Amino acid sequence: MNTQIIAIANQKGGVGKTTTCANLGIGLAQAGKKVLLIDGDPQGSLTISLGNPQPDKLPFTLSDAMGKILMDQPIRPGEGILHHVEGVDLMPADIQLSGMEVSLVNAMSRETVLRQYLDTLKGQYSHILIDCQPSLGMLTVNALAAANRIIIPVQAEYLPAKGLEQLLSTVSKVKRQINPKLQIDGILLTMVDNRTNFAKEIAALLRDTYGSKIKVFGTEIPHSVRAKEISAEGKSIFAHDPGGKVAEGYRNLTKEVLKLEKQREKSRAGICPQVFTFYLKNGGKTMADVMVKILMKGAKAIGKTAAILIIWTAHKLENK
Repeated sequence: MNTQIIAIANQKGGVGKTTTCANLGIGLAQAGKKVLLIDGDPQGSLTISLGNPQPDKLPFTLSDAMGKILMDQPIRPGEGILHHVEGVDLMPADIQLSGMEVSLVNAMSRETVLRQYLDTLKGQYSHILIDCQPSLGMLTVNALAAANRIIIPVQAEYLPAKGLEQLLSTVSKVKRQINPKLQIDGILLTMVDNRTNFAKEIAALLRDTYGSKIKVFGTEIPHSVRAKEISAEGKSIFAHDPGGKVAEGYRNLTKEVLKLEKQREKSRAGICPQVFTFYLKNGGKTMADVMVKILMKGAKAIGKTAAILIIWTAHKLENK
């Protein structure tokens, strides 16, 4: 199973990261996907919103998992992972995660501890979503180093929109220095009040400023008082208010995210369908492995045209 790891990130608090992580995750589960949610915030907001009001009393949380990675200790299959009634799994967080962030400062491979933990779970889930803390500290860097995609929720107001530059700079550094496969799926407008011209102006500003470089999702999550009630109930907006506009918004976001995945798969296959098919049939490992197998089986395995394009295709596949 090819696991998609999506970081829900913005250094600004109160923009809907946790709500988006929970409801997109449950939306993907409703679409038949196997989903794990990672609470990457020491405040435990995602953990609380999914029905665990006292995260500090949980026996095993993300800080324990990362601690075992740092100490090179084995993690039992499924250790600490909670199951939510709406079909998603959760690795919870508590206040100890703030201490883990301090510990990471002097740790070897400090940016990739979370990635090493998630490597133990790949293949078990189609999607892993990480709810990042509202800062650009070491925990967020770990999330960006582990992810292959990012969704950036932005409140439809001037200051939250203005603060995007710092996050985009951090994403660029992580992509350049640690994780070259990191891509931005898009900017998601949240808490949108379409009754006002101001919200429409912010949406237009974001599309004008970033639209040529970064996708701005067509879906906008509307402002709703009822949406703020769900964290106290431990369930998603789909269960709390299934016929409401926010639930409709997250259903549409789920469809957009899945459509993006299909487009990427088609793009990869479209590079050279014969080579891509051969690539997948042979385990989808590195293109070097595929090329060795081609040499062993002969050029006829994929055809002369594909053989001519193999180097270009290898470059494209390795950089997707």
